[in-house]
Amino acid sequence: MAMNVIVTAGPTREYIDAVRFITNASSGRMGYACAAAAVEAGHRVTLVTGPVALAPPAGVELVRFVSVAELRSALEERFDDCDALIMAAAVGDFTVAGARNGKIPRSGGPIQITLLPTEDILASLAARRREEQVLIGFALEEPADVEKARGEMAAKGCDYVVLNRPAAMSAEASEACIISRSGIVLPWAARPKEELARHIVALLAGQRED
Repeated sequence: MAMNVIVTAGPTREYIDAVRFITNASSGRMGYACAAAAVEAGHRVTLVTGPVALAPPAGVELVRFVSVAELRSALEERFDDCDALIMAAAVGDFTVAGARNGKIPRSGGPIQITLLPTEDILASLAARRREEQVLIGFALEEPADVEKARGEMAAKGCDYVVLNRPAAMSAEASEACIISRSGIVLPWAARPKEELARHIVALLAGQRED
C-alpha cells in the first residue's frame, strides 16, 4: 500500500552573522537513501532537506530548509497529511542568540556567542500525531546506549529509533541498530546506508528485511 512519506535529511545552520553559522557534519546521505528507498517501495515521498551536496532522488517532492525554525515550519505545514515521518535530519540542538546583521569584523576583537537550546521538533509533532501515523527517529550516541535511546524514543513519541554512532556522519556506511518499543528489531551491524535505508522503509509496512 502506497503511503505519503516525509523524509528529512541533512544538517541545520544557525547563523551568527550574515556569513558565519554553526552547523554539524551531516552529509544528508542517510536521509537521501531513505527517500530513494521509499520511492523504490512505491510510496509518495516528500524530501525535506537541509543544505547538502547531493542530487535528490528521482520521484520526490523537494522542500529545502536551512535553519531549525525553517525545518519546523516545513514539517508543521505537512505533517498532518503524511502517513509516516522518517526524521533523518541532524537537527541542531542550539541556535544563536542575537544573530547579527552584516559581517562581524575581526578587528573588533573577541566576541562571545550565546547558544540557546532549540525545540524538540519530533516531540512536538508526535504530540499531535494520528494513531496510525508511523514516526521513525534517529539517535546519535557514543557510547551507543540502547536503554538511553529507548528512553528518548518514549520521550519523543516515536515508534522506532535508529541508533548509531557519531562516526556515521558523512560516512557511506553506518554501524547501527533499530529499536522498537518492544526491543531491537534490527541488530547491530555495519551496513551501507542504502541497505540500512531499505530496512527502515520496510518498517513502514509493518515488516522488516532479514
